[in-house]
Amino acid sequence: MVGKAVPSQKSSDILARTVGFSCNFTVDICPLRAIIVKIQMGGIFTKILILGSQARYETYLPPLPFIRQQEVVFLNQESSREDILAAAGDASILFVDAITPVPASVICSLPNLKMIHSEGVAFDKIDLAAAKARGIYVCNNKGCNAGAVAEQTVLLMLMLLRSSLRGDRAVRTGRQMEMKDRCMSAGIKELSDCRIGLVGYGDIAKAVAERLLPFGCEIYYYTKHRRDREEEMQHGLTYLSLEELAATCDFVSLHCAVTEETRGMVDEHFLERMKDSAYLINTARGELVDNLALREALIQGKIAGAGLDTLSPEPVPADHPLVTMPAPAGDRIVLSPHLGGITEASFRRGHLHMWRNAERVADGHKPDNIVNGVE
Repeated sequence: MVGKAVPSQKSSDILARTVGFSCNFTVDICPLRAIIVKIQMGGIFTKILILGSQARYETYLPPLPFIRQQEVVFLNQESSREDILAAAGDASILFVDAITPVPASVICSLPNLKMIHSEGVAFDKIDLAAAKARGIYVCNNKGCNAGAVAEQTVLLMLMLLRSSLRGDRAVRTGRQMEMKDRCMSAGIKELSDCRIGLVGYGDIAKAVAERLLPFGCEIYYYTKHRRDREEEMQHGLTYLSLEELAATCDFVSLHCAVTEETRGMVDEHFLERMKDSAYLINTARGELVDNLALREALIQGKIAGAGLDTLSPEPVPADHPLVTMPAPAGDRIVLSPHLGGITEASFRRGHLHMWRNAERVADGHKPDNIVNGVE
């Protein structure tokens, strides 16, 4: 492997982590500490700009011959428009983390851009209208992490029912029997006794329903377009309006995309409809929830608790209103760092799909999982 690094105090570390092909490359350090890695692999290439972790892309790089023929430029997610243009102003394909903003100012500054691909399922940070106006495909990895997020959803439900965080602390501080006695007096509800309400019914909600069926739960769902009777019977589903679902279910679990219609949908009025014994689960997107309304509902005991894998904004600040909950309300919320969908298997499926879509576009073909209506 032949390479040069200009200038970099840690160039040897960077070179050691480059893609494992025989190739020529350069490594530069840009303003704002953005690392640019250019991998030139010979032949006719398409320039692919990646706003994300170089190490992650190398870990999950699929063994496709197509990749050898490309020029790949890595920039960190916080790179400015100026950094992007300096490093890869002629890029044809853009790969981005699902939470990385791609505004119109960037889209309109890349004259050769043909496709923007989310590394995940979400795409709400990409200006879809600006991309569509230029005929640029925007794609996602629909369904690639459905099983993983479904597992996280069930985990949060069980943690809330079994007071897992409080139990862990009690054992560590010598209060095991005190906690056990309290739980026996208050009662522990089994998941099998719960009515589960799924808001949205795409790949993830379907995977959640499949995993809940063996528990014996009653499963309800709401979506704008009701599924046919055969599918409802197959997965043990009962359709309810959103208002009925909120008022009926012991768990209300969010599985819908962020749109102008759904942004902030879990507000004061929605929470007022829920039972005071019910729990909110969010493994979708933090933007679906009004943070202050949920905080108040938990403090006032209007709902029993919440399990959240996603918060808005992200990165989550230490002074976030749902992070700084006072006791005892703080004991009724379980937080996880948005790791529901980031399993090894999910990344391998997702990255394989991204590179195959890049190959389709480079060959003049239409990619799949287009989310912005470009034909």
